[in-house]
Amino acid sequence: NCCTIDWFMEWPEEALTSVSNKFLSTVDLGSPEVNKHVANMCVDVHMSVTQTSERFFQELRRKFYTTPKSYLDLINLYTALLAEKREELGNAKDRLLNGLNKLAETNVIIDNLKIELGELQPVLEEKSAATAELIEQVNKDKADAAEVEKKVIEEEAQAKALAAETEAIAASAKADLEEAMPALDAAVESLNALNKNDIVEIKNLPRPPPLVGVTMEAVLTLLKEKTDWASARKVLGDTGFMKRLFEFDKDNISPKTLKRLEKFVNREDFTPEIVQSQSQAAKSLCMWCRAMHVYAGVEKVVRPKRKALAEAEASLAATLAALKEKQQFLQDVQDKVAQLEKDLAKAEAESQSLKDQAQLTEDRLVRAEKLTSGLADEAVRWKSTAESLGDQRELLVGDVFVSAACISYFGAFNGAYRDELVDLWTSRCRELGVPVSENCSLKNTLASPVEIREWNIWGLPSDDVSVDNGILVTRGRRWPLMIDPQAQANTWVKNMEQKNALKIIKLTDGNYLRTMENSIRNGTPVLVEDIGETLDPALEPILQKAVFVQNGRTLIRLGDTDVDYDPNFKFYLTTKMPNPHYLPEVCIKVTIINFTVTIKGLEDQLLGDVVRKERPDLEEAKDRLVLSISNDKKQLKDLEDKILRLLKESEGNILDDVDLIKTLETSKTTSTMINGRVKEAEQTEASINETREKYRPAAIRGSILYFVVADLALIGPMYQYSLNFFMKLFNQCIDNSEPSERLRKRLKNLMSYTTYFVYVSVCRGLFEEHKLLFSLLVCTSIMRVMTVQEKIDEANVGDAEESDDEDEEEEAKPEDAAPVESPAVIEAREWNVFLRGTPLNYEAPAKTVEWLTDAVWRNVCYLETDLPDYLTGFTADMAAKSAEFEAWAESDSPFQEPMPGGWDDKLTYFIKLAVVKVFKEDKAVASAQQYIGAELGKAFTEAPPWTLDDVFPDTNSRVPIIFILSTGADPTAMLQRFATKMGWVPGERLHFCSLGQGQGPIAEEMVSKAQDNGDWVCLQNCHVASSWMLSLEAMVNNMSQDYNPVHEDFRLWLTSMPAAIFPVLVLQNGIKLTNEPPKGVRANMKRTFNDIQEEVWEGCSKPQPYKKLVFALSTFHAIIQERRKFGPLGWNIRYEFNASDIECSMLTLRMFLEEQDEIPWAALVYVTGQINYGGRVTDDLDRRCLMSILKKYYLPNILDDSYRFTPSGTYYAPPEGDLFSFRDYLEQLPLTEAPEVFGMHPNANITFQLQETRKMMDTMLSIQPRATSAEGGKSPDEIVAALAAEIESNIAPPLDLDDACPGLFDRTASGQLKSLSVVLGQEIERFNKLTRRVLSSLKELQKAIKGVVVMTGELEQMYTDFLNNKVPGLWEKVAYPSLKPLGGWIVDYHRRIDFMRTWLTKGNPKSYWLSGFFFPQGFMTGVLQEHARKYQQPIDALNFNFQVLEGKETAEDITEAPEDGVLIDGLYVDNARWNREMKYLDESDPGVMISNLPVVHFVPVMGYYPPPLLAPADPKEYQCPLYKTSVRAGILSTTGQSTNFVICVGLPIRPGTDSDFWVLQGVALLCATND
Repeated sequence: NCCTIDWFMEWPEEALTSVSNKFLSTVDLGSPEVNKHVANMCVDVHMSVTQTSERFFQELRRKFYTTPKSYLDLINLYTALLAEKREELGNAKDRLLNGLNKLAETNVIIDNLKIELGELQPVLEEKSAATAELIEQVNKDKADAAEVEKKVIEEEAQAKALAAETEAIAASAKADLEEAMPALDAAVESLNALNKNDIVEIKNLPRPPPLVGVTMEAVLTLLKEKTDWASARKVLGDTGFMKRLFEFDKDNISPKTLKRLEKFVNREDFTPEIVQSQSQAAKSLCMWCRAMHVYAGVEKVVRPKRKALAEAEASLAATLAALKEKQQFLQDVQDKVAQLEKDLAKAEAESQSLKDQAQLTEDRLVRAEKLTSGLADEAVRWKSTAESLGDQRELLVGDVFVSAACISYFGAFNGAYRDELVDLWTSRCRELGVPVSENCSLKNTLASPVEIREWNIWGLPSDDVSVDNGILVTRGRRWPLMIDPQAQANTWVKNMEQKNALKIIKLTDGNYLRTMENSIRNGTPVLVEDIGETLDPALEPILQKAVFVQNGRTLIRLGDTDVDYDPNFKFYLTTKMPNPHYLPEVCIKVTIINFTVTIKGLEDQLLGDVVRKERPDLEEAKDRLVLSISNDKKQLKDLEDKILRLLKESEGNILDDVDLIKTLETSKTTSTMINGRVKEAEQTEASINETREKYRPAAIRGSILYFVVADLALIGPMYQYSLNFFMKLFNQCIDNSEPSERLRKRLKNLMSYTTYFVYVSVCRGLFEEHKLLFSLLVCTSIMRVMTVQEKIDEANVGDAEESDDEDEEEEAKPEDAAPVESPAVIEAREWNVFLRGTPLNYEAPAKTVEWLTDAVWRNVCYLETDLPDYLTGFTADMAAKSAEFEAWAESDSPFQEPMPGGWDDKLTYFIKLAVVKVFKEDKAVASAQQYIGAELGKAFTEAPPWTLDDVFPDTNSRVPIIFILSTGADPTAMLQRFATKMGWVPGERLHFCSLGQGQGPIAEEMVSKAQDNGDWVCLQNCHVASSWMLSLEAMVNNMSQDYNPVHEDFRLWLTSMPAAIFPVLVLQNGIKLTNEPPKGVRANMKRTFNDIQEEVWEGCSKPQPYKKLVFALSTFHAIIQERRKFGPLGWNIRYEFNASDIECSMLTLRMFLEEQDEIPWAALVYVTGQINYGGRVTDDLDRRCLMSILKKYYLPNILDDSYRFTPSGTYYAPPEGDLFSFRDYLEQLPLTEAPEVFGMHPNANITFQLQETRKMMDTMLSIQPRATSAEGGKSPDEIVAALAAEIESNIAPPLDLDDACPGLFDRTASGQLKSLSVVLGQEIERFNKLTRRVLSSLKELQKAIKGVVVMTGELEQMYTDFLNNKVPGLWEKVAYPSLKPLGGWIVDYHRRIDFMRTWLTKGNPKSYWLSGFFFPQGFMTGVLQEHARKYQQPIDALNFNFQVLEGKETAEDITEAPEDGVLIDGLYVDNARWNREMKYLDESDPGVMISNLPVVHFVPVMGYYPPPLLAPADPKEYQCPLYKTSVRAGILSTTGQSTNFVICVGLPIRPGTDSDFWVLQGVALLCATND
C-alpha cells in the first residue's frame, strides 16, 4: 500500500540469447551460422535500445522502456515479416520470370512459324493452279448439262399431260374403291397400334433390314418422298408422320405411284407376316401400303375400267420410260457435274485451308511482333528486376531483421536516435556476416513509393522520419499510440481513413465504449484523441487483440459483452502531450510512435505555405502534379500487374489468344502514354521544385522560429504554443510583409518581418525575465543554422546592390561548379563552450596575466584551446598587451568597445560575446543584448509594450485571451477600462467570475449566455480551480469548433498565475498576455500614488507632515521591494511585501498624526517597521536591515524640504502640494535607479548582473539536450565515466582517529576531553560520512554507465550534474554548504580534508581555517568552552572580541598560536574591503565584489556583550555577520538563527560612516566564495 513495486527486471544476456536461439532454430536463414548470428543480433538490438533509452532520457528527458515482451515481439515479428516478404518477393519474381518465359516461348514459336510459312508457299501455289483447271472443267460440264436438262424438261411436260389423262381415268374409278375400305380400316387400325417408340426404333436404325427398307420405300413412294433412307429417317422424324398416314389422300393415288407401289406389293416377301419378322412397326406400315394397293386396285371393282386405265398407263409408261432414259442421262450428266463440283469444293477447301493456315501463321507473326516489340523494354526491366529480387531475397534476412527491430523498438525515438540505431544494427549485421543491404532502411524494405505518395497527399510530411512513422502505423503488429503534440498524425489519420467512415472519440466521452463496440462490429476505424499517460483498462482486450472464435464467430470481449470482430477494424491512439511518460505496461501493449514535427517536415510544410501565397500557380501546379504522378504511377503498377497476370494465366499457344494480345497491346499503349506523361510530369515537377526551392530560406527561418517558440514550454508551464497557432502567425507574415519584384529582396523582407512579428507576438505572453532570453535564443538559433555565406549574401541584398537580371545571373552559374561548404555562423563547438564553459578536468597553463583571476585565466585558456580557428595566440597577445586588455575588460561596455590587437576583425560577434562572458560575466546580459542588436537589429533588444488596443484586433470569438499573472499584478482594472471604452460596460456586458469552490457551474452558465448574446466574460484565478480545468478545456475546445454557434462579439478572458494544471489545449490555442507589477523604484512609487485618492491625500489635519511622510513611506515601500533584485545583498530571505503593508502603514500614520499633537517618531518607526512590515521578516539580520532603511525615511529631518534621501540629491520628499504635483515629480525620476538609492555600493549592480547572467545561462542550459560534442567528440557516457574515475582516483581514504598525534585526544585532569578535540572528532565523523558517500556513489555511477547495475534516479541526477559541472545532490545531502561548481567543490573538498588530516596528525594548528568546518558554530562554542574551562569562567558570560592582525594575511604568516582564543584565517569580506593601511572596514574597490580578510584573532572576553542588532547606529564598529556561503539564507534553527549564520564579528569602520551605512550596503563576512 502507498507504494509501487518495480517488477520490470531486465533479462540477462544469456537468457535473451537462449530465447532467440530457440525461436529461430526452425527458421531457414540460409545457414546455421547465420541463424546463430541473427539470434545474437536480437540480443544486440535489445541491449542497444536499452542503452539508447537511458541516453534518450539523459539527454532529452524522454522515457521509453524495453521489456522481455518487446524482445519476444521482435522475434515473432521478424519471423512473420520474413515469411511475408519472402512470399511477396517470390511471387513477384515468379510473375516476372513467367512473363520472361512466355516471351522466350513466343520467340521460339516465331522461328518455327517462319519456317512453316516458307514451306507452305509452294504447296499453296500448286493447289491454286490445280483448282483453277478444275473450275474450268466444271464450268464446261455444267454448260452441257444445261442443254440436256432443257430437252428433258420439254419431255417431262408431255409426260405430265399424259399423266393427267390417266389420273382422270383413275378418278372415275374412285367410287369403285370403296369396297377396298375394310382392308384400309384394318391398315388404319394397325397404324393405331403403332407408338412413338416404334417409329423412333425404325428411325434410329443406321442401316435398315431389307424388308424394313422396302416397306419404307413403299411408304415414301406413296408419300411422294425420296425413297432413300435419309429421306425415310427425315419423314419418320416428322412429328406429323402418323397424321400424314391417317390423312393420306388414298383417293388420288397416281397411276405412277400405284405402278411404283406395284413392284413392292408384288414382292413375295412384302407381306405383313414376313415383314413382322424384321419389325413390328414395319408390319403395320406394310399393311397400310398393301391396303392402299388393295383399295386402288381391287380388280373386280375396277375391272370395267382396267382397260382404259391400262392403255392410259401403257401410254404413260412408254412416255415415262422414254422420259426416264432422258432423265437418267440428265442424272448422269448432273452426277458428273456434282462430282466435279465436289472435287472442286474439296480442292477449294484444301486450298482455303492452306490459305487459312498461311494467314494464321502471318497473323501469329504479327501478334508475336506486337507482343515481343511491345514488351521488349519490359523484358529487359523484368529480367533486371527479377535478378534484383533474387539478390534482395538473399538480403531479406538482414533487411527484414532491421525493419522488424525498427517497428518493435524505435518508434518512441526522434530522427537522430533512429538513424544512430539503424546504423549500429546494420554495421553489426555486416560484422557478423548477416546479409544486409547497403542502404538498408525501413522505408526501402517495407514501403512502396506509390504508397508513400498517397500518404503525403493525405497530409503525412514527406521527411524520412514521418515516412517511417507511417510504416510503423500501418505495419506494426500492435495498435499505434502516436505522440502528436502538433496534431500532424491526427490530420493524416483522419484524411487517410475518411473514406472508411472513421470514428473519432476521446476517453472522456461518456459513450465511447458504445462507439468502439459499433466500430469493431462494422469494421470501421477508430481514432482516440488526447490520450493521457494511462489507458482505460476497458481497452485492454482491444490493445491485446484478444480475439477468440466461438461457434464459428470471431469475437472480442468488450466490457461484459462479446462483440463480433470484423478484421477490417483499425485502432489509432494519439496524445498531444509533448513528452509523456508511458510506463512499461503501456509500452508493451502499443507501438509508441514519436510524431513530433521534425525540422525538415516543418520546413516542407512552411515552404508549401510560402509558395502557395507567393506563387499560387506553382503550388497549384505542384499539387496537381503530385496527384497526377501518384495516380499515374499507381496505374502503371496496376497495368504491369495486369500484364504479368494475363501472361501467367494464358494457356496453349499465347499467339492465338487474340483478346490477350489486344489487352497487352492496349495496356502497353496506355503504359507508354502514361510513362511519357509521368516522365514529362517529373521533369515539370523537378522544374517546379527547383523554383520552389528558391523560397526555402523563408521556410527554414519559420522552422527555426517554431522550434525556439516550442522550447519555451520547457522554461515555464504557461509558454505553450501549438503548431496551428504558429502556422497562422507565419501565414499572416507572408500576407503582411513588404512585397518586392526581386525574389532575394522579397525573401529578405519576409524573413525579417516573420522574425520580428513572431518575436513581438510571443513576447507579449512572456515575463520580462524571459524576453531577452527568448530574443537571444531566436538570434543564436538563426545563426546556428545560417551559414557564413548566407549571412554575407543577406547583407548584400538591397535594391541598390541587386541587378534586374538577378535570376538570369543565378542561372548563368556553371552547372558543374561544386558548391562550397560554408560553415554556420555559430558552430556546435562554439555554442557548447558558450553554454557549458570550461570542463572540470581542463588544466590551464601557468598564468601570464596578473590582473586576471585564476578562474578567468583558466576559462580564457580553454576558449583559446577549444576555438583555435579564432583565438590562437589570444593569451600570448593578451600578455603582451596586458594594460590595454585590462582597460578593455574594465570598460562599461566591453562588447561594443574594440578589442586591443585588432581582435575584433578576427572574431565573430558570437565569439566576442563568449570572450566577454569569460572576462566580465556580469556584463554578459548587457553584451547579449548588444550582440542581438548587432545580428538582428535593435528592435530585438527590447520587446515593445502591448496594450489591449493593440491585441484586440488579433482576437476573435473562438479564441480565449489569457492573462498570465505574477505576484502583485491584477489586470482587472485595465480590462474594465478597455471594455468601457469598447462599449462593454462592466456589470452589464462584461461579467466577472472569480473561480473557486462551487464557481465552475456558475462560470459555465455565464459563458453559455455570453456566447449567445455577444457579451464578454472574465474568469479570474483559474489556477485555484484545478478540479474545473478539464471542464474549461472542454468548453474552450467546443467553442473553437465551427459547428458550434458563437456570437462574433463574444470574448472569453482568463486570468491565471503560472500553473502546471492549466490546460495545455487552452494555452496552445489562446492569446497569452503577461501582466506583471511595475519594475523599479519610480514605477513602484507611481503605482502607489495612482492608487491614492484626492480626498485621502487632502484629508489629514496635518497636511505637510502627512504628505511628506506618505511620500517617504511610499519610497521606503519601493526600496524594500526593489532591493530584492540584489539577492542576498538586499535580503537574506526574499520577502513578498505587498500593497496591504503600505495601506496598513498609511492608516497607522494618519491615526498617529490625527491623535497626537506631536509626531510620535518612535511609535511610528516601531509599528511600521516591527509590526506592519516586520511581521513578515523572519531573519534577525534582515529585520536590522529593514529598520535601518526605515530610519532614513521616518525621522524629523523628513519635514525639512532640504532633506535628501540619496547623496546625489535626486530622491527627496517634494514640498507640500497637491497630489498631481507629487505625481509630476515622480515622472521626473530616472527610469532605472542607481545603487545609491538603496544605500548600496555601485558594485551591487555587478552582483545583480551576475545573478541575471547566471539565471539566463542556467535557463538556456536547462532547455538544451544534454548531449555534448565537447571533449573531442566524446559521448556523455565517456565524459562522465572518465570524470568519475578521475575524481575517485584522487579521493583519499577516510580519516582514522588512530592516526591522531599523541596527546590530541588525552583527557584533562578532570577526565574530560578537550573541547576542540571533541569538535575535531565530530568534524572527522562528518567528513568520513561524506567521503564514504562520494566513493560509493562514484563506484555505482561507473557501474551504472556500464550497465552492470540499474541507473537509479539519484545516479541519473548525479550523471546530469557531472555533465553540467554541478555538485551532485547525492553528495550535498551529507556535505557542508557550498555554492561552488563541481570543479571548485572538489578542490575545496581536498583542502578541507587536508586541513583536518593535518590537525589530526600534527595537533592543533596555529591558525584555524574556519571555512574548512562542517559546523563552524560548534567550533566557536568549543573555543568558548575551552576558555571557560581554562579560567573557570561561566561560558554564558563569555563573548568574542575580534582583532584583525596586521601583516598576517594567511596561515603561513602565523608563527605561533595565541595564549587565549584562536586565530582564524581564510575569511572573505563581501561587498566591502579591509583597509590594511587604516585598519578599518572600507568600501570596495570598483569591480571587486569580494576581498580577503587578514587573519582575525577571536578572543573570548568575560563580561563583554556586543550591542544588540537593533541598537542605535554605531559610528565606530559594525557588527558584521559571518556566513558560511554567499547565499546567506539558511534554515531557521532552534536558536532562532539561520543555519548559514555563524557569528557577528565586530569590525571598526571608516570614519564618517555608522553601522547603518554598512547594514544598507549588505556587507558580510563569508567562509567561502562561489568559485
